[in-house]
Amino acid sequence: MKTKTVILTVLLLLIITIDANAQCSMCKAVVEADLESGGTKGAGLNDGILYLMGIPYIAVLVFGVLFYLQKKKTHNSLTQ
Repeated sequence: MKTKTVILTVLLLLIITIDANAQCSMCKAVVEADLESGGTKGAGLNDGILYLMGIPYIAVLVFGVLFYLQKKKTHNSLTQ
């Protein structure tokens, strides 16, 4: 049963990755066309991408620190 779950998860991740790559090439084409015409939307789009990319890393860091502190608190209360 666990093997089926792992295979299904890998297949779903591959499908999601294919969609994400297609979207990135579309964004790249729009930004390149805008920059060629003298627009400045490319800089704003890059800032937005960096902002959206950073949020999951910050969330994982916060939850990791909270988990570590909770485990440390539990461990200290058990040893006393």
